[in-house]
Amino acid sequence: MKTYLAKKHEVKQSWWLLNAEGQVLGRVASQVAAILRGKTKPEFTLNVDTGDFVVVVNVEKIKISGKKENKKLYIRHSGIPGGFKSVSVEKMRQKNPIKILKNAVRGMIPHTTLGEKQFKKLKLYVGQAHPHKAQNPKELKLTSAGSSR
Repeated sequence: MKTYLAKKHEVKQSWWLLNAEGQVLGRVASQVAAILRGKTKPEFTLNVDTGDFVVVVNVEKIKISGKKENKKLYIRHSGIPGGFKSVSVEKMRQKNPIKILKNAVRGMIPHTTLGEKQFKKLKLYVGQAHPHKAQNPKELKLTSAGSSR
């Protein structure tokens, strides 16, 4: 029996719409990352982009479990002395709520050129409106057990 390897021109990519209101950040991020990579499809191949497009709306209403709202920090350093910056999730939610989910999903996708291509298929929006109605995205329901669709 031969192993099936997906070809670039054989892959059919669909669009999914997810409402993040009331959903937990880590569960949303892990399931979205799996869909972006194509791990939910039987024809998943590591070196081919078999993933789908994901549109996430109401990103500002995503839940963060525990006390992470105040205690979790996003840290960066510019490389020069005194260039250390840290921002809590609470301040990040006020300033740019899209970055919270974007950082979580980016950390779950490979840091390669293929991973960057897969990450670009993620579309995040504050509020209910999005410009991807022409693609007819299917409603994506997340379950607590980790399976989706």
